[in-house]
Amino acid sequence: MSVSAYELSLQMARTPRLDDRRERLLDAAARLFREHGYERTSVRQLAEAVGILSGSVFHHFSSKEEILLEVMRSTIERMISSLHEASVSADTTEARLFQLIRAELELLHGPTRDGVAVTFFQWHSLGPDKQRHILSMREEYENIWLEALQQALEQGLIDTDPFVTRRLLTGANGWTIYWYQAGGSMSLDDLAGQVCHLLFRERK
Repeated sequence: MSVSAYELSLQMARTPRLDDRRERLLDAAARLFREHGYERTSVRQLAEAVGILSGSVFHHFSSKEEILLEVMRSTIERMISSLHEASVSADTTEARLFQLIRAELELLHGPTRDGVAVTFFQWHSLGPDKQRHILSMREEYENIWLEALQQALEQGLIDTDPFVTRRLLTGANGWTIYWYQAGGSMSLDDLAGQVCHLLFRERK
């Protein structure tokens, strides 16, 4: 029995496009790598999460490591874009740093939270060459921070080394994924304000 054009279009609509499957694999990988760790997440789990056979994963990626690399690469691109947008939206150094802190907190607690957590904490699971690639991308992200902190130092807004200050901010912001509850009494704006208060606390 022949299939009508209408029936064929319905079948195609129900079948996920290859590009959609690739994106869904990356989203599932970010979530599973964050929840269980890269080493403890199997290709079968990734496939089951998006409703495909294990072998189909390799139609999109050559290996599980390539999936991890792509999760990190695409996440860092979004992180860099977010910081650039935050930087240009501020007209003072204090406002710029508030916006950078707010943007990083949003990255950690918004839709990108799984990918950001994986990028921050699991890059060591990559091989040496891929580690260098990801770390070079992260350097661009960090340089946006260091430039703003250097400017703050030159203006007398802070009196600590920008590199050390950024390391401390990385730890402070990153650790919020373990205790901050979105939708609670403290908004991300409030949280960013608290971090800024520590950064710009009154000097003696």
